[in-house]
Amino acid sequence: MAAELTHSNTLSDALVILGAAGIVIPVFTRFRITPVIGFILIGLAVGPYGLGKLVYDYPWLAHVTITDPEGLEPFAEFGIILLLFTIGLELSFKRLWQMRRLVFGLGALELVVIGSLLAMFLAMLGQYWTGAIGLGLALALSSTAIVLPISGTSSPVGRAALSMLLFEDIAIVPIIFMLGAMAPYAASEGWEGLIGTLWSGALVVLALLVLGRYLLPYLFAQAARTKSPELFLAASMLVVIGASLATAATGLSPIVGALIAGLLIAETEYHTEVETIMEPFKGLALGIFLITVGMSIDLATVWDNLGKLLVAVLGVLTLKALITGVLLRVMGARRSTAAETGILMASPSETTLIVLSAASAALLIQPGTAQFWQIVTAIGLTVTPLLARLGRIIARRVEPLPEVPEAAPGEARVVIIGAGRVGRLVAQMLTRHGKSHVMVDSDSEVVEEAKRQGFLAIFANATRGDALQRIGLADAPAAILTMDEPVLAAQLVRKLRALHPSLLIIARARDVSHAAELYRAGATHAVPETLESSLQLSEAVLVDLGVPMGPVIASIHEKRDEFRARIQEEGALDYRPKLRTTSVEIAE
Repeated sequence: MAAELTHSNTLSDALVILGAAGIVIPVFTRFRITPVIGFILIGLAVGPYGLGKLVYDYPWLAHVTITDPEGLEPFAEFGIILLLFTIGLELSFKRLWQMRRLVFGLGALELVVIGSLLAMFLAMLGQYWTGAIGLGLALALSSTAIVLPISGTSSPVGRAALSMLLFEDIAIVPIIFMLGAMAPYAASEGWEGLIGTLWSGALVVLALLVLGRYLLPYLFAQAARTKSPELFLAASMLVVIGASLATAATGLSPIVGALIAGLLIAETEYHTEVETIMEPFKGLALGIFLITVGMSIDLATVWDNLGKLLVAVLGVLTLKALITGVLLRVMGARRSTAAETGILMASPSETTLIVLSAASAALLIQPGTAQFWQIVTAIGLTVTPLLARLGRIIARRVEPLPEVPEAAPGEARVVIIGAGRVGRLVAQMLTRHGKSHVMVDSDSEVVEEAKRQGFLAIFANATRGDALQRIGLADAPAAILTMDEPVLAAQLVRKLRALHPSLLIIARARDVSHAAELYRAGATHAVPETLESSLQLSEAVLVDLGVPMGPVIASIHEKRDEFRARIQEEGALDYRPKLRTTSVEIAE
């Protein structure tokens, strides 16, 4: 009987979660509000401090409330693991190496400075110094699970946030060991245990890097040959869970293993397919985590300590925003980037709750103190989407967007998204044929370099619809995506096609499989780099061998069309967008 009751409760909780996902996401999307707030509010309503209090008086409420909050914690942790895995898919070892100065410079500086200042203020308020250090480090952390889905990883704000969050995730294990070593009755094994964990963790990470480099391409190649999405999903889950368990077994955080797994798969040609398959599971698991955050908020306790909680929340948010913004400016970031990133990173983190529990278990802080700061953390997580919106508004006030020169009457400009080497070459060809254009890039250094070379380049984040509309995408005859960001390119193509069904969209693809994904997303043409390199090599060698130029060019065009048809077929392209009719054409 007890087993049947537990089974019924599990099904009831599953119904609540799935119902929340089915209701919250569409409703909040319709009103242009991030679902993050919706999931937290759902958790507040269906948790033990919401409708759960009334279950004994109204038993039917058991069907619309969470009966086992602790049972959701493994799923919430799995959501964070999948989030870090997908972040790894968007990165690469080359890009991570390029970010090392930000990760171990800016990230370390941000955590140490903010943690020290918070600890100093708490000690001045009467908290014993060991507890103040624990609280300061806990509150200095920022939310990977909420910040990165909002900021992304390709914009200047996203890159700055990612660098700091990566260091914070790495620093969790040393922080927890340090708190254990500072416990009143801690033995000397604390520091020895830390060294042992770091040593064994380094060996496991090295083993993952070596084995993953050689085994993953073979594993996914075998899964791809079966053409079974289920087997591909199973292989992806096997990799992420196996890597997470490997790092967890040494005492490191499982999210370190998940990030490494994502980085390894990002180096293979199967990364886009893995990203597509894992996306729904990540979103649902992350929703469960946000629901657990909402369930931890006791409105009665909030009301009884409203004044203190508001002062604490505002104090933490203000201090973190100011210090992060100043550090970013010192590191050379633009004023707008520093302001927006500082405000976005101001709230505490889901890992703050873990560090608070460790500090409480080590007897560094009292249980009541831990509960108070847990509520502060939950409130901070809830308002993070609002902080993101506030950060964007303040960033525009601090550094207004540059005015885009007006197009001539009757002139429609091609929009080139990406002002790097490829974007500038496309712009040169458009200029040679008298076609007006404007380039957009979210990297200020790339924009400045393009301007120095005489191009019309604008600093803006193309993932935001308002930026593209301000440039004039609604009247543009075409949009050309030249960035070397496979995941971002697919997302942007999908967004552009939804906003402008008749727009001519030409996208740069990393390889044939990526080109097929871009066609599925709605691209009019997708140009694989590997294919074009092969065709150019063929053209060069044939001409040098004495074959006339005319037949060579004709055969190159024929082969290009053949491959394009094959890629479109692979991408299951069942439509061709009706192109916008305009007096301005791309080709002569």
